[in-house]
Amino acid sequence: MAETGASPLPSSPSARSPLSRAESFVWSTARVLEQRRFAYHFLEASSAAADAVELALAAYRNEDDGYGYALEPDLRGPAGQPLHTGHALRVLDSIGRCSGQRVERVCRYLTTASTPEGALPAVLPSQRGYPHAPFVPVVDDPPGELLATGPVVGLLHRNEVWHAWLFRATEFCWSAVESLKTSHPYEVEAAVAFLDGVPDRSRARAAADRLGRLVREQRLVVLDPGHMENYPVAPGYAPGEHHFPYDYAKTPESLARSWFTDEEMARALDHLEREQREDGGWPVNWRQWAPGATAESRPMVTIEALRTLRAHGRPL
Repeated sequence: MAETGASPLPSSPSARSPLSRAESFVWSTARVLEQRRFAYHFLEASSAAADAVELALAAYRNEDDGYGYALEPDLRGPAGQPLHTGHALRVLDSIGRCSGQRVERVCRYLTTASTPEGALPAVLPSQRGYPHAPFVPVVDDPPGELLATGPVVGLLHRNEVWHAWLFRATEFCWSAVESLKTSHPYEVEAAVAFLDGVPDRSRARAAADRLGRLVREQRLVVLDPGHMENYPVAPGYAPGEHHFPYDYAKTPESLARSWFTDEEMARALDHLEREQREDGGWPVNWRQWAPGATAESRPMVTIEALRTLRAHGRPL
């Protein structure tokens, strides 16, 4: 192949840094959406770069303003799903575009996808007939779940979005969070996402304090990565599918940050840094069921690992 003579971007990271290794991995393996996201978050957070992320995300949007086409790689096919749409909103939020008519249209989709109590099922029956991970059940009348509803409600509140759907969905999340007696890590992450965004901050802090005690008492977090054998994996999770303080407190501002000492958080972030592989990417630790889904997930995991490390002040 002929040399183009092009020089590296001035904003490109230094040659052997964790960021540089991750950049090479993303350009080598990622979908267009994750390539555009990497460019926005780590090369140039410009308006033009945000436009490019939005354009790439639009390829996954359906006519009803939900999202499909394996935006979440464990759900294949075109069918619009709440998990896809929640993912799309997180992408828009990360580039400062979670507002205006685009989000108003998404809220209309959320209204139609919800149960009568205003909650989102994780997966709608329309997924039947398309490939999906075996750990994602498809049923005829799926219940609303905190797992799907909490992150969406918290994100919309944080962006000061107001829509009729939010009233019932918010009440569902409050009831679900405040009644938790046992849980599992992904549900706790969803609860934290809700509590970090909901407007009633005093109620959110009280709920977060109780939830943090539950997480520690039920050993839903690895506090010493050097002795992971002391921490059970949640039922139904893959072997080694552990969760760490940074999975709950993705930023220092999260209510979940108070659950952990500085030493516990530092040990966890050290572990996250060490998890970067030789190819520059971070591994998928949940159950892997199809090569394509794993290949598409790893760049997503890599971008989130980098964002988490940077948010907690780790040099990249």
